[in-house]
Order: sequence, then C-alpha cells, then structure tokens
Amino acid sequence: MAKKVAVVIQEDPRKTHRPVEALRIALGLLAGSHVTTVILLGEAVRLLSQNLDNIIDVDILEKYLPSIEQLETPFILQTATNRSSVRDEFCTRYETDENIRFFIQSMDCTLVF
Repeated sequence: MAKKVAVVIQEDPRKTHRPVEALRIALGLLAGSHVTTVILLGEAVRLLSQNLDNIIDVDILEKYLPSIEQLETPFILQTATNRSSVRDEFCTRYETDENIRFFIQSMDCTLVF
C-alpha cells in the first residue's frame, strides 16, 4: 500500500550537502509507489532558485533537477518565500506555517533534513 511521505528540508544548501541528498532521497521515493511531497523551509528554497551559485554539491543537484521536474514533484514552500527567485518549471504551492504543520501531521511518514 502506498504511503503518504513528506520530505522536509530545512537546512541551508550553501552550508551542508544534506539538502541535495534529501532531494535525491525524495526522487527515489517518487520513483516508487509512495505519494511524496517535498517541503522547503527557510534557505532550503535555494534548491529551486534561478541562481544555484554557492550550493554544495551543485553538480549533483543539476543532475537530478530535470527528473524532479519531469516527475512533477510537488513542493510546498512557505508563503513568506520570495517567489521571484523560484524557477517556474517546478510544481510549487505556497502555504502558511500552520498549514504546513497540519500537512506534515497528516502524513504516514516524514523525513526531516
């Protein structure tokens, strides 16, 4: 039975490799039977930015972004996010912190990075 999975990424991809690794894991879950949603909090939104400068493991990120786009990976971003910096080709929606909290609580499994 498919599970509803949230991958929450809250770390700054300019300071650690973990956000890029988290996207790789989310991609693996999406390729399976799980219903997977990626939630980007704070600086993690830089993973979908027009400008990928200074992101650790940017070469790996650039390799996976086309697959993430093709699979129409659903992303949830905070309403306070600067929307002009997020690339248009991704499936994004913007939610309040409270709605994000409720969404995470409704999941069968949550991975937090």
